[in-house]
Amino acid sequence: MWPIVFRVLRQYAPFVTLPFAAVVGYVGYHIEDFMSDKYTPYSKAIEEARNERLVTDDSLSRATEVESLTYSANVLGRNVAPSLK
Repeated sequence: MWPIVFRVLRQYAPFVTLPFAAVVGYVGYHIEDFMSDKYTPYSKAIEEARNERLVTDDSLSRATEVESLTYSANVLGRNVAPSLK
């Protein structure tokens, strides 16, 4: 009897699994809808926040006073092998 049932289920698997998956998905969707909180707090757009940050940035008010970009030590001489010293 079981081999016949398994043969029929194997032959008609798409017709059996599709409605089963649809029912499981439908029930899961509504359980998640019932249990979850869908409230998303408002946050400003990234572009708006960036523009406000740029307007209030102090470095823009003194844009001509740039720090020197020279190094005090030779960058290439930092990790020198002992034999090359």
